Amino acid sequence: MGGRALYFITNDETNSVVALPIGADGRLSPGTVTPTGGSGSVALNADNQPATPDALVSQSALAIAGNLIFAVNAGSNTLSMLTISPSDPTRLSLIGQPVAVPGEFPNTVAASLQHGLACVGTSGARAGISCSTFSPTRGLSPMDALRPFDLGQTTPPVGPTNTVSQTFFSADGSFLFATVKGDPPTNKTGFFSAFPIQPRQAAKSTASGRQSRSPRRFSVSSIEQRSVPAGTAVLFGSQAIPGTSNVFATDAAFGAAILSVDPTTGNATTIAKGEVQGQVATCWVTISAATGTAFVTDVAKNRVVEMSLADASVLSELDLTAATGDPGLIDLRAAGGFIYALSPGNGTAPGGIAVVDVSRGSGSAAFVQRFALDGVAGRNSMGMVILD
Repeated sequence: MGGRALYFITNDETNSVVALPIGADGRLSPGTVTPTGGSGSVALNADNQPATPDALVSQSALAIAGNLIFAVNAGSNTLSMLTISPSDPTRLSLIGQPVAVPGEFPNTVAASLQHGLACVGTSGARAGISCSTFSPTRGLSPMDALRPFDLGQTTPPVGPTNTVSQTFFSADGSFLFATVKGDPPTNKTGFFSAFPIQPRQAAKSTASGRQSRSPRRFSVSSIEQRSVPAGTAVLFGSQAIPGTSNVFATDAAFGAAILSVDPTTGNATTIAKGEVQGQVATCWVTISAATGTAFVTDVAKNRVVEMSLADASVLSELDLTAATGDPGLIDLRAAGGFIYALSPGNGTAPGGIAVVDVSRGSGSAAFVQRFALDGVAGRNSMGMVILD
């Protein structure tokens, strides 16, 4: 079964979630634009120029959990929660008001319906991870205290190196992970962080004065297990490999690595590395159930590269230069037999989303459609999630 709708954020001054319906043939068609109630922002390159078309230097600028979407507002330091209409997946409604994030420049978010948790990574002068519980009817609760990363950054951050890349949950939901890019020229070391998920029970008084227990809820520990997987330098986008405790992680310095994460301690070690020839910066990844492989993209290369989940070797490459003319691709997602990849454009070339058919299995990637984003979203656009 394929996806029903695709979502990403405009990340403009008036930040909005764009929702595009997905047809039975995998193609996209026009949809809606819903404000988040917050504002976007843009990181800077080393020359102090806007870092587009990778404005938030991250993966997962929005997350989906059931029929709820969570979107970061990097310019207002807030997180928004929206609900998806059961009758129309492009009709979104803001639930409550955006909640303040204790860090600066929130650029990545993870959400777990299982635990009722939404966690945000921030990359500015106050960098780290903070979390909130949520209710589908009441919205987000106040964020908890920042779990700090001492990056020595500014707001907005100067990147893309030395920034938080992504936060996401382990496949079994026992850990919250975060990847943080190093900066090799200045000897700053990147790392992989793991925070255990722990149950909590709040006591409450009954009419008889006895203490009873409310339904179990969860929280994210403030105790961090930090590791530096051998051979990695600029860890970026990641995805937990289903059915394992391994993580497929891109590294902008060379391609991608497979990390084995200890299910007890959260310590990550490198078990395989794969170099992507001709890469500029391999940064985003999705895993396709249709192929049993990973697909990665590069902001400066208009191609989708397929890689093995066993040893990170390159299995195939689909060059989209002739088909779409885009300068490169960022966030991408797999749904059913298709891959969807966002190109925000560069201010001259307009943005678009490439649709790729992988339904025939590994090595079968074929171009289907380029959905143009003219008048909908531009070079600040980030993130992508899909409603199945």
